[in-house]
Amino acid sequence: MPNSKISILLGSDHAGFVLKEEIKKNLKKNNTNLKDIGIYSYQYSDYPIIAFELSKLVAKNNLNFNKKIKCFGILICGTGIGVSIVANKIPGIRAALCSNEYHAQMARKHNNANIICFGSKVTSVPDSIKMIKIFLETDFEGGRHEIRLKQIEKLNEPQENLM
Repeated sequence: MPNSKISILLGSDHAGFVLKEEIKKNLKKNNTNLKDIGIYSYQYSDYPIIAFELSKLVAKNNLNFNKKIKCFGILICGTGIGVSIVANKIPGIRAALCSNEYHAQMARKHNNANIICFGSKVTSVPDSIKMIKIFLETDFEGGRHEIRLKQIEKLNEPQENLM
């Protein structure tokens, strides 16, 4: 699993709570630097608030690290779609909704994703654990993918500067 030089932020809404708790147990077994930012019970909650807060923290923690990600996020809702939409609204965030191991690998290798998203209603605990391991252990390939990331960063600039 991940080395101690990175930290992981974990968050979910009520639909993702059980999966979040199982992931948390697994990551704690591996002595991961982990912070759970909520929710903390089965009580109904809205995913935008958790996804927004977690994403802001991941972006803030990665600002001064020369493209080497030091803080990753894991977000979970019922489908994973909602949390990934919210997360990707934050500058500096590249959240990837992953449903298999190949997605998890490519999210890091080609997109330098810093948040992995899951749908608790479509992703099992064992599958999510495998994907997290792959996600955290895969390095960004750079090269032609670096050009694309720079284009993505420019999307937050005025439209005349895009290409």
